[in-house]
Amino acid sequence: FPAIDINRTGTRKEELLLSEDELNKVWILRKVLAPLNSVEAMELLHDKILSTKSNKDFLKLMENSSIA
Repeated sequence: FPAIDINRTGTRKEELLLSEDELNKVWILRKVLAPLNSVEAMELLHDKILSTKSNKDFLKLMENSSIA
């Protein structure tokens, strides 16, 4: 089964997979999602991902507006 508890999951050594800018945005995203319960976090993330065409567009969304 895929991991669905966003606050308890992550990728090891993600700094090797992402640029510094992308990594900073991922950390910000985690801070936004952390206070939410698992269902709220997943729903917010799901809605935002569906509104973009790519991961790059999703991260760019964080520059232009509040993710929440």
